[in-house]
Amino acid sequence: MYKTQKENKIFINNFKYCKGCSLCVEICPKKCLALKDNNRGVYGNDTVECNIDLCIQCKACERICPDGAIKIGG
Repeated sequence: MYKTQKENKIFINNFKYCKGCSLCVEICPKKCLALKDNNRGVYGNDTVECNIDLCIQCKACERICPDGAIKIGG
C-alpha cells in the first residue's frame, strides 16, 4: 500500500488492486499522479504515486478507478 499525507490531505493506493491502467493519471486536473516502478501492482505492473503538494483532493481519481484501488482522505 502506498500512502502519502500532508496536513489534512491523504492519498492512498492499494497495490493489491491497482492494475496500473493510468485512468487516474489521465483524469487528474492537477497532473499530480504518475506511474512509478517503485512498487508493483496486482499484475506486477507500475503503480500510481501522488505529489501531495499539488493534489487538491477532488477525488476524480478515486471515482474513475475501476478497481477501487485509490482512496482520498481519511
